[in-house]
Parts: sequence; structure tokens; C-alpha cells
Amino acid sequence: MKKQWTLVAMILVVSMMLVVAGCGGGAPQQKAPEAPKFPTKQIEVIVPAGAGGGTDMLARALANKAKDFLGQPVVIVNKPGGSGTVGFTAGQTAKPDGYTVTMFFAEIVIVPHLGIAQADHKLFVPIMRVNMDPAAITVAADAPWKTLKEFLDYAKANPGKVRMGNSGPGSIWHLAAATVEDKTGIKFNHVPYSGAAPAVTALLGNAIEAVAVSPAEVGAQVASGKLKILGVMSDKREKAFPDVKTFKEQGYDIVIGTWRGLGVPKGTPEPIVAILHDAFKKAMEDPTFISQADKAGLGLSYMNAADFTKFMDADFANYAKLVDKLGLKQKK
Repeated sequence: MKKQWTLVAMILVVSMMLVVAGCGGGAPQQKAPEAPKFPTKQIEVIVPAGAGGGTDMLARALANKAKDFLGQPVVIVNKPGGSGTVGFTAGQTAKPDGYTVTMFFAEIVIVPHLGIAQADHKLFVPIMRVNMDPAAITVAADAPWKTLKEFLDYAKANPGKVRMGNSGPGSIWHLAAATVEDKTGIKFNHVPYSGAAPAVTALLGNAIEAVAVSPAEVGAQVASGKLKILGVMSDKREKAFPDVKTFKEQGYDIVIGTWRGLGVPKGTPEPIVAILHDAFKKAMEDPTFISQADKAGLGLSYMNAADFTKFMDADFANYAKLVDKLGLKQKK
């Protein structure tokens, strides 16, 4: 009898343990956080430059493919001016809900050192870096200079005579031309425009003698025989222009260029940033987009948000030194 009662007691204890375990120790089970329902409407990508330039071409090609992965339209809004600061400000002050993305570029870490406008890369939450492109010197196809040396020798013999177009005061292309001046001892007549595309248009119309922009931004005109690139400021030749020598190959140790990336306003929820990152990264990996970028001469260079942040911080410090060395900071 005693054994029977012992057996019954053991069964009751085990049963109670199973009940307690099933109840999770009496604590309510926590539900996993639901993924945000995003996007549910059109997304805008601010391009702080005019239509037709390298940033615009890259943004349009990327947006056209990203819409397939986001399930909503992705439209480009051009906001040129102030060496990018008009668009930077619009992007940083937008509602931090993920529906306004900005494709910003190197000027965001350059302009603060010039004393001409406000810009702060830390007001963006980076999504990813997309691209890197070198600077290049381009002239009219019928210009008298056949080589970079001939062009620079002429500029040195005629200080201030060569009108060099760029994408705005303090822009990366302005810094590229100023770096050439610093390394060679020549003097250009710098002519600023609201972006690379207007500068190239001015070159086509003989309003200036040369432009310092990326190869991609003159690619169509080079292909049509209207312009020629004298040299690229990179460590190696551009895949889209294999016959164009680098500055280094021609005896000038100059390497400088731009980069472009995507970001959203500070305060945008992390899950939304993650959704945008995944969609734009898939767009970057799409064969159609890669082919378009290659044909345009746009160098793709992905970098995740954490590494991109470190990259921008380092560039910010490097450009502070370069601006000081070139004496470009505006005196108050």
C-alpha cells in the first residue's frame, strides 16, 4: 500500500512539473517584434546634382532596379547647388521615415573645411557606399594638345589662360584641378558650374578649354568623337577607357577622385535602414545594373554602413589637410 501511495505521489509531482514547464515558469511568452510594413508608398532619392552628371546617371540606374526589390516606385529628385549642400540639407532635414533617401558624395566631407557652406556627413545614417570614380582632364577632340604633357606645358607657359570647368567652388573636381596646379606649378582659370553636366556642356560649346570631371561624365561625348580624355587621376587605367593613360604613367603622381553613397536622415529606424540596404544591395548585384554602370564608366565599389562611416570619417580628416595645403579655405 505504501508503495502505491509513493507511486501516486511521484506521478503527481511529475505532472505538476510538466504543467509548470508548459507555462514557461509562469512568465508570459514574448512575441518576436514584427517587421515594419515598409515601404507602402513611393520612395524619393535626392540627387544633390543636376541631371546628366555621374551622380544622376548612377542614381537613376540604381533606382530603376531597386524598385523591383522594394515593390514601390523609386523616383529621382534633382537638387543641385552649393557644391551639393542644397541637396545634402534637403536630405538631412527630411522626415526620418525611410521615404527620402539621398545619394551624397565626396563634397559632404570637403565643404565643411572651405568655409563657404554648411555640411555634416554625421547627420546622415549611411546605408552603403555604391561607387568610386577618379578625376580626369578632358578637352575638345580638336584641341591642339595630343597629350597631357602638351596640355600642362601650355598651361604653365600661359598662366590663367586655360579655363578649367568644375562642378562648383570647393567641389571634388575643383580640388582635383587645384591639386594638379599644386603638383605642377601651373595656374588655371577655374570656372565653376552647378554640376559636372553643365561644365561638360560649356566645354562642348567652347566656353572653356577643359574640364576636371570623372571619365563617366564625358563618356558619351568621347564615344561620339566630340571630346578626348588626356589622363585619369587614378592608380590604374579605367576599364571603360583602356587606351587613356593615368597621370602616373605620364609622369605626374596625382590620384584623386569622388565616391558616392546612400543615406537617410539621422533618426531613421534601424529595421527600415536594413530593408533599404538589402534592396539597394540586390540592385547593385543585378547583372543589368552592373552592365549599365560598366558601359557608363561608373566604378562600382560597395561598402557596408559601418565601414562606410569609418571611410567618411577618414576622408573628412584627409580633406581638412588637403584644403589647408592648397589654401582653398575662404577667409572671413
